[in-house]
Amino acid sequence: VRSEYYGKMFGIGMKERDAAEITVPKTDLASFTAFIDYLCTDQLDLGEGEGEQARRALDLRELAQMYQVPRLELLCAQALQESVGPASAVPLLEAAHTMGDGRLLAQCRRYVADHAAEVRARGGVEQLRDLGVAKGLLGDALDQVAEL
Repeated sequence: VRSEYYGKMFGIGMKERDAAEITVPKTDLASFTAFIDYLCTDQLDLGEGEGEQARRALDLRELAQMYQVPRLELLCAQALQESVGPASAVPLLEAAHTMGDGRLLAQCRRYVADHAAEVRARGGVEQLRDLGVAKGLLGDALDQVAEL
């Protein structure tokens, strides 16, 4: 399959090859199933709905990094960039901050600045959990006010 990690795990006699169960940390069943489906079919399925697709792309990107699947990682990064919208901008902004993804972070910050009313109407303020991100958004807003 497309993962060197799993190719070695199941191909050269590691204990997982013959195990009845394998524990996979940091994921849920739906995301891991989508990961395995991608490895077997080269098709990326992010599910239905704006919020679910963004969450699944985040989860799959983490799995792709963990298990060394660079093409899937790139596809997930692209999907995340395309999924920035009023409901997803703040959660994606916080995720980008946590992951250290400068490109997605900048895109989300710009989206929030350009579409503040829509983001707020979709619960963006209530979604904020990270104080550092909140401070950054406040700084952006103050910069915009200063420009006026």
